[in-house]
Amino acid sequence: MSFFIDAAYGTLKKYGEELSGDIVNIEKLEDCTIIILADGLGSGVKANTIASLTSRIASNMLKNGANMYETVDAVANMLPVSATRKIPYSTFTIIKIYNNGQTYIAEYNNPSIFAMRNSKSININMNEVNINGKLIKESTLFLQEDDLLTIVSDGVLHAGLDNVLDFGWQREDVENYLTRKNCNTLNVQALNKDLLNACLNLYSYKPGDDTTVASIKVIKPSVVNIFTGPPENKKDDGIFIEKFMSSKGKKIICGGTAANIAQRELKRNLKVNLDFLDTDLPPTATMDGIDLITEGVLTLKAVVETLKKYLDTSYEKMDYIYSNNKNGADALLKILLEECTHLNLWVGKAENPAHRNLNLPTGLNSKSQLVKRLSNYMKALGKEVTINHI
Repeated sequence: MSFFIDAAYGTLKKYGEELSGDIVNIEKLEDCTIIILADGLGSGVKANTIASLTSRIASNMLKNGANMYETVDAVANMLPVSATRKIPYSTFTIIKIYNNGQTYIAEYNNPSIFAMRNSKSININMNEVNINGKLIKESTLFLQEDDLLTIVSDGVLHAGLDNVLDFGWQREDVENYLTRKNCNTLNVQALNKDLLNACLNLYSYKPGDDTTVASIKVIKPSVVNIFTGPPENKKDDGIFIEKFMSSKGKKIICGGTAANIAQRELKRNLKVNLDFLDTDLPPTATMDGIDLITEGVLTLKAVVETLKKYLDTSYEKMDYIYSNNKNGADALLKILLEECTHLNLWVGKAENPAHRNLNLPTGLNSKSQLVKRLSNYMKALGKEVTINHI
């Protein structure tokens, strides 16, 4: 089976520093995903520079065909050792996950990876190998559907040190925290933000070290289709709807005009939901064969603004999207974040004159601009996006 590798990361900078000494690089290739966490010695500019160099060299070598041994050898031996502290100037974790679940992990002086299966911790057998004088921990394994890997920098294990905890957040404490989470129902962005939030609280909102979390989840591919905006020529309505409905995956309609087109062409009843009233967004609607129907511009604007927050790797607090949706934007966000790996956007090019009267800020009253932002944000979240115009 071919899996989709969902990955996200976030960082809390050391209090008082402008740059983080932790660098994460995620590269999605055709047959695999590469995740690298490099932790530069100390913090600030120097740490950021050496960590960036470590991450960039490893990423470029793997993308250009070097095998894992060659990459680990080159990176480990590039790094000098501090003459005073006798530790390397950068530590790193490199993970390469193929789409069939085959996984290689290499760790050099970083905290050991956390692995979860069915919300329970599983042990990864790591072998210690000597690569030109550098001791590297490595492992090869096959991941299963819904397995979760969590990589952390040592700032996570230092959280609360000499503050609320005498010895910091011990590894078993972090492991217990992760097992208490229902990892099968939360997306990787939410899992990441949640763990970072816990660290921020332990640091009393003044992190004493750069603190980074990267979460990787192995999931089944899941397609979502969104139809928004009428076609440029009305005669194409039927063709567009036929293509939209024949595509595999969930079906979502954003916009009253698009919903009316579907109602007419499919000859199905359209019913407005009046179960709740939201003062900010129009109500949703239902139709046989359609998973979700929302209003267009205002709903898409709310969605892209929330996705922007998810993408801010330094954003420290997050209201998660749960199943008790308050409005159409929440419902759409839940699907995009938790049930979507491949997004097909079906975008009609006709302009809706009503949008000119919404008095939204420049650039936000254009549905085409919102669709572009949605596409860019979903790609940045690691999703595969296709746009179909008509």
